[in-house]
Amino acid sequence: MGGHLSPWPTYTSGQTILQNRKPCSDDYRKRVGSCQQHPCRTAKPRYLEELENYLRKELLLLDLGTDSTQELRLQPYREIFEFFIEDFKTYKPLLSSIKNAYEGMLAHQREKIRALEPLKAKLVTVNEDCNERILAMRAEEKHEISLLKKEKMNLLKLIDKKNEEKISLQSEVAKLRKNLAEEYLHYLSERDARKILIADLNELRYQREDMSLAQSPGIWGEDPVKLTLALKMTRQDLTRTQMELNTMKANFGDVVPRRDFEMQEKTNKDLQEQLDTLRASYEEVRKEHEILMQLHMSTLKERDQFFSELQEIQRTSTPRPDWTKCEDVVAGGPERWQMLAEGKNSDQLVDVLLEEIGSGLLREKEFFPGLGYEEAIPAFLRFEGLVENKKPSKKDVVDLLKDAWKERLAEEQKETFPDFFFNFLERRFGPSDAMAWAYTIFENIKIFHSNEVMSQFYAVLMGKRSENVYVTQKETVAQLLKEMTNADSQNEGLLTMEQFNTVLKSTFPLKTEEQIQELMEAGGWHPSSSNADLLNYHSLFMEDEEGQSEPFVQKLWEQYMDEKDEYLQQLKQELGTELYEEVTLPKLRGALMTIDPSLDKQTVNTYMSQAFQLPESELPEDGDEKEEGVVEILQTALERLQVIDIRRVGPREPEPAN
Repeated sequence: MGGHLSPWPTYTSGQTILQNRKPCSDDYRKRVGSCQQHPCRTAKPRYLEELENYLRKELLLLDLGTDSTQELRLQPYREIFEFFIEDFKTYKPLLSSIKNAYEGMLAHQREKIRALEPLKAKLVTVNEDCNERILAMRAEEKHEISLLKKEKMNLLKLIDKKNEEKISLQSEVAKLRKNLAEEYLHYLSERDARKILIADLNELRYQREDMSLAQSPGIWGEDPVKLTLALKMTRQDLTRTQMELNTMKANFGDVVPRRDFEMQEKTNKDLQEQLDTLRASYEEVRKEHEILMQLHMSTLKERDQFFSELQEIQRTSTPRPDWTKCEDVVAGGPERWQMLAEGKNSDQLVDVLLEEIGSGLLREKEFFPGLGYEEAIPAFLRFEGLVENKKPSKKDVVDLLKDAWKERLAEEQKETFPDFFFNFLERRFGPSDAMAWAYTIFENIKIFHSNEVMSQFYAVLMGKRSENVYVTQKETVAQLLKEMTNADSQNEGLLTMEQFNTVLKSTFPLKTEEQIQELMEAGGWHPSSSNADLLNYHSLFMEDEEGQSEPFVQKLWEQYMDEKDEYLQQLKQELGTELYEEVTLPKLRGALMTIDPSLDKQTVNTYMSQAFQLPESELPEDGDEKEEGVVEILQTALERLQVIDIRRVGPREPEPAN
């Protein structure tokens, strides 16, 4: 080639292809040299033609294969470029730098793609959670709709029954009114007949008296004038009395007898009360029906909304992951994967899979890159250069962390926890290997979130949780074991379920009945079991070789975290401000004493010191004017309180009844 480039294309278009020779062979160079002596035979350099033919054949072979990928398709181009670099000595440095730059960029892109893989798994998990929530909501909606339909049918039947009773009562009232009118006409005719009969009797009596007087004028032995006058006066009195009697009969002839009136009045009152009751019931049923119709319409709207959201999610979501595919990937095969996946949901399975992947990557790494000496880097990780990966087993890491906790709790430590951790490693492994072990332990505990010992140690080491939380939890477990031992009078290691319940209630007086039942179920009690069943309480506090506690101790920790979250939520509600509002010392102190009146002054000062990041000695006294000048963002204060051991000391005072 002579360090010169061919000025192709030019002149003629003749071609000669070298057969069965590498582009960079000596024979090829000779033929190229002979070709240069006769430039008029071909326009395209034979070296170029040979390279093109070689590239074409390699690409055809790759296309015929079944597992060819984009990465493999680059290999022929790499080889062609290597031929150029080797043959063109003059341009070799420049071409090598170009090749290295592209290779570096390709490696960077591969790492970036590998980093984006967990996001894909997270998206699958979010989709699965959404599907589960939608299915649960649809099931709940179907159940609620069926209940509402049943209730609607029952109400319709009740309305029909009430309407039938109403019609029956109306017909009975009409019948009674008809009977009352007939009785009234009967009594009216009787009154008129009595009046006529009385008039006839009076007339007959007058005639009889006149006849008797005419037949025996001297029977009285008195003066006829006097008798006539007396008779006249008597007749006048009789007439007046008859008129009064007729007036009274006329005035009271239409009056119903009191007994009948009271009976009819009572019947009418009962019917009126029944009618009012039916009207009230009908009105109530009508209002309930309107409410149910409104609820039904809102339910239909929510159903349509959820259905549209479901369709949108189904359109954009990915299918549910098949976790059985992990059996062949995880070390240990299907048996170990089944053991790891037992009783875990998809989110927990993702954590398990990430731990397995992370542990595999850790085993492959020989060295860790140092993070430097910046201020944001933890003190025990400040190092420049490469540090060796000690590759301990998971059990070795757990044992080492347990030893560190034992040494930390054995005597009072004035240094911070990160400094103590590094000093512990120096004492255990020497100054030369302390940094390597620090990086190794840190990378391990950062990966294994499901391990209690590692996750708690990582939280304390990074300042996300106070070490007092760990200490208090251990003391609580030890105190509970002591109480159970005291209750075991026979010293056999066994307790009845009734004794177990009594010990839990005496040790945790502030826990609800539901929480006590959860602890008993975690300890092995079932609702169908008898209280006389015996429990080996020592087995509740055992740990496996990797430091995992039994379900009973895990439930204690879960309840502690739930109680802390509930306590802080009550504190936030009592303050009654937005998360980004400012809160003062007096307001926070008052809120703490309101939700937990049993707090002593020392505990309140501890909480205040943590929330405002002030030493307890610098806290203003209660009522001091300086208190109003100390403010903090509510969200920041709550996050700081989340770090320490904050819990309820006594029951909250009940609200006064109205």
